[in-house]
Amino acid sequence: MASHSPQAVLTRLTGSPLALALATERARPRRIRELPNGWWLAVATVCFGAFMGQLDASIATLTYGALRTRFDASDAAVSWVSLGYMLVLVALLVPIGRFSDAHGRKLCYLYGFLVFTAASAACGLAPSLAALIVFRLLQAFGAALLQANSVALVTTSAPRNRMRAALGVQAGAQALGLALGPALGGLLVSTLGWRWVFLVNVPIGLVAVVAGHYLLPRTRTKAPTTGFDWLGLALLALAGTTLLLGISAASGLGLPGGATAALFVLAGAAAYGFWRRIGRAAHPLVDPILLRTRQISAGLLGALGGYLVLFGPLVLVPDVLGPAHGAARAGLVLTALPLGFAAAALGANRVLPRGWTDRRRALAGSALAAAALAALIPLPFTPPALIPIFAVLGLGLGTFTPANNTLVMGAIPARAAGTGGGLVNMTRGLGTALGVALVTLTLALVPDLDRAAHWATALLALVAAGVFASNLLHPAHPANPAGRAHGADVPPAMIEP
Repeated sequence: MASHSPQAVLTRLTGSPLALALATERARPRRIRELPNGWWLAVATVCFGAFMGQLDASIATLTYGALRTRFDASDAAVSWVSLGYMLVLVALLVPIGRFSDAHGRKLCYLYGFLVFTAASAACGLAPSLAALIVFRLLQAFGAALLQANSVALVTTSAPRNRMRAALGVQAGAQALGLALGPALGGLLVSTLGWRWVFLVNVPIGLVAVVAGHYLLPRTRTKAPTTGFDWLGLALLALAGTTLLLGISAASGLGLPGGATAALFVLAGAAAYGFWRRIGRAAHPLVDPILLRTRQISAGLLGALGGYLVLFGPLVLVPDVLGPAHGAARAGLVLTALPLGFAAAALGANRVLPRGWTDRRRALAGSALAAAALAALIPLPFTPPALIPIFAVLGLGLGTFTPANNTLVMGAIPARAAGTGGGLVNMTRGLGTALGVALVTLTLALVPDLDRAAHWATALLALVAAGVFASNLLHPAHPANPAGRAHGADVPPAMIEP
């Protein structure tokens, strides 16, 4: 039977050695492979992707005010700079993860950087809001290639007994991107203009492509190629798109009331159809057995809620503080949240008792996050009150997220590393999009900014309490599925913190 791999297709169609080389993973130099701690170089390279992804996610919200003024657009319309990006991520992470498992994670990761970098340059040059949103969709395609493969690359490089340390470093890079995003975004918008919020990705991306070519390992074990459920993908994309369009319409996008209600009905029908489809398709987009495993389903709920809580303030603070204090100061206030996240992600292992399980860490982190938001509800929405509360919120989320991700991916077989990574990143992306959409909706429904800030904080506190409750669903003794590799050279797959 003829092979349908990218390499075989290019060979048949072009016969070009250059085309074949572009579709083939290249080995690292021997000197790099034989370094005693050379796996850290691969982890450091993947950290470029973690840094860029979170920098872009957190920095984009600081452009909303400038975009509203420049293009005379509504809050709901401008929010699609973020929502459109997240929709593409939600739709593509799982299929790209499956494709990468079969054809090479390093290859997809490097092309992801190229697409992301080129699209970032296009966003910085966009002549209209519509063009900017289109370029953001392309940028999200590149980000999906990165996020679906980043942790699988880490887990095939790091020894099993150093996995938590590797994940901590990656979480730190992610948190650094989140931390720099608000401050850097506010500074760039206030000085050079909103276009540089996107152009700043270009030099980082170019360095990362070169580093990845030399430092990332090839895919050692590839999954067999199977059929693809295009109908399942269409239903998933339809459910996410109509849900977020419905929330945006309710936030002032300008659609009639009947159309808004129809969007919510269609979203529910598409979500139900997707659930039915994965139980019947010969090659489902998501293995239903994974979703029916309590450890995985509880962790997915936690990931969705955790990122909703993390990204909600990134929209709320610029809109509430920006008019009075300016984008630069609003960005500095927001920096406390990801800095707390980074401190917990990098330092939790040194502070928490060694005997604590990941379940206990997840419970402690989510409880701290919920308590921080609950404490903020009666306080004035001012910088002196926000900075310490956001720092504590970041500490809670930074403790919860790596532990929750470890619990989820610990129940997914190693052969499905890319697919599992895509599944959890998809859930995380949906949580991020919902955080943006629900805070935008709250600001639209409550005209007074102070009251809107308190209502949004109460909503985020309620979600954080739900994240804590989801951790109670984790089994006391986590599963170790068949097919999980136990050797030091092929550690279990984890997910990007």
